[in-house]
Amino acid sequence: MMLWTYAVPVGLVLALLLASIRILREYERGVVFFLGRFQAVKGPGLIIIVPGIQQMVRVDLRVITMDVPEQDVITRDNVTVRVNAVLYFRVVEAEKAVIQVENYYLATSQLAQTTLRSVLGQHELDELLAERDKLNSDLQDILDTQTDAWGIKVTNVEIKHVDLDESMIRAIARQAEAERERRAKVIHADGEYQAAEKLVQAAERISTQPSALQLRYLQTLADMGQKSSTVVFPLPIELLKAFSTPKPEDKT
Repeated sequence: MMLWTYAVPVGLVLALLLASIRILREYERGVVFFLGRFQAVKGPGLIIIVPGIQQMVRVDLRVITMDVPEQDVITRDNVTVRVNAVLYFRVVEAEKAVIQVENYYLATSQLAQTTLRSVLGQHELDELLAERDKLNSDLQDILDTQTDAWGIKVTNVEIKHVDLDESMIRAIARQAEAERERRAKVIHADGEYQAAEKLVQAAERISTQPSALQLRYLQTLADMGQKSSTVVFPLPIELLKAFSTPKPEDKT
């Protein structure tokens, strides 16, 4: 009988002690409340909590990867696209994450969706497709500023997909083809212009040096001889001058 008399209090003390022990991992923190009022942030390691008087809320400090669902976005040039993204954030102040917001995960998710629509709607489609890094940075800055009051740090935002309807895809393909044709025509015209400039320079050089014209004449005859079986005998240009009609001033 005496054994049971001591066993019951000892059992109650052991049960109370076991109920008071909390073990927090390295990446966890415990927000402790004393009779409903915030007391301290404890952890990691072994934590003692008085049951019924103190309460503890666990908070994970690791980086959380959140998939932002697809959002219908109307760009500034009135094009409807579907965009989704991925958000990386973590809790840096466990006290704020528990006290300032009811569910920080849900609140961050809803804020990311509305911010994605509002920010991307201020840009045109070409900017949305070509300047994705800048848009990611803008989204991160806005979300990080707004979640700071909740003890949340947004480390990165990445736009994953930008989905267009078939008609818009065909329009973009036609635009790209027209741009390639324009560049090809510009390159061809520029080549023609440069070739004409070179011909003008060559003509000016030959006009000042008659021997260069004769060398060119001989080179042309050599090229013709390689491509034809006809034998060509070159006629000196000086010989042609002898048969030319003399000018009036030459007779005097």
